[in-house]
Amino acid sequence: MKDLDLWFAMAELSNKIKIHLIKEFKDIDKLWYYSINKRNNSLISEKIIKKLVESWNKERIECLKGKIEHEEMSIVTYNDNLYPEKLKNYDDAPFLLFYKGNIKRLNETYNISMVGSRVCTSYGQNIAKIISEDLSTNNINIISGLARGIDTIAHVNSVESGGFTCAVLGCGLDIAYPPENKGLYKKIYNSGCIISQFLPQTKPLAYNFPIRNRIISALSDLVIVIEASAKSGSLITASAALEQGLDVMAVPGSVFSKQSKGTNKLIKDGAFVFTEMSDIYDILGIKIKQKKNYKKAEIKQGNYKIIYDKLSDDPIHIDDIISTTHIDIQQIYAVLFEMQLKDEVICLSGNYYVKANSAI
Repeated sequence: MKDLDLWFAMAELSNKIKIHLIKEFKDIDKLWYYSINKRNNSLISEKIIKKLVESWNKERIECLKGKIEHEEMSIVTYNDNLYPEKLKNYDDAPFLLFYKGNIKRLNETYNISMVGSRVCTSYGQNIAKIISEDLSTNNINIISGLARGIDTIAHVNSVESGGFTCAVLGCGLDIAYPPENKGLYKKIYNSGCIISQFLPQTKPLAYNFPIRNRIISALSDLVIVIEASAKSGSLITASAALEQGLDVMAVPGSVFSKQSKGTNKLIKDGAFVFTEMSDIYDILGIKIKQKKNYKKAEIKQGNYKIIYDKLSDDPIHIDDIISTTHIDIQQIYAVLFEMQLKDEVICLSGNYYVKANSAI
């Protein structure tokens, strides 16, 4: 850990200016030499030199080093081999990242961001669970923001499936936010990775999260939005992905659902539509493992079993399923969607459903 790296990270300059300086000077020591000696040239202005000189504070640097060591954090800078390669394509990439866990994994396979509403429906929860489990089974990293709702579900199911997940924070790495995810925070860095561009002790202030969202998208090969209201922060992530030249996929939802207004609009504006897991793998251009053959004995209990038992080889209309099961319509759609992803049922034209042979 170099004092000069922390000095430069603390400088009150934009990420773009910092990366420009690093690319021009190549070496942090050379940049330090020009700054401390106040040597003006075409590569560095007097205004920037003033900012750099003002940021040097030995006491503050030592305090930051102590905090990093006490919290067992690590740091990686833009020129390090461990720095996420995909993030370097982002013109506002941070010079330094604080992290816990295995950051190397972000450079070794595909990264898919999963984001969505903090107040998600059972439909969104089921979709997030299915996608995260399947991706984890196929050795694909899941990136999200450790927020309530869809983010949490994506992280949890990745961890429980033995996959790799990376949480990008909108606060200092020493703060587990939201507080109820403190246990999940520990599980993630034990098997995955947690990163932040913010200095330790930075509070989770509202204006940090759009910055965090752009890092989430920049780390990814594909951004999937599960549920999002018309003004959801997840749409910021999707917008950033498009600006960064990345693909965006959205899960369609009911036109009556507030949580699907944002995702449905993304689809209307040209986002890829998620209908089954192969949609994701087709975009990535990869082959997947053989799907699990689900048997009747594996069919879940409760509403899942009630709905499944109403299905047969003869098509049944959704209205008949609703009237005979007396289950909430959103729950019915969520269960039917999960069954389709598992190849247990097939949706026919006109909203008719029939059992698939593969489910027997």
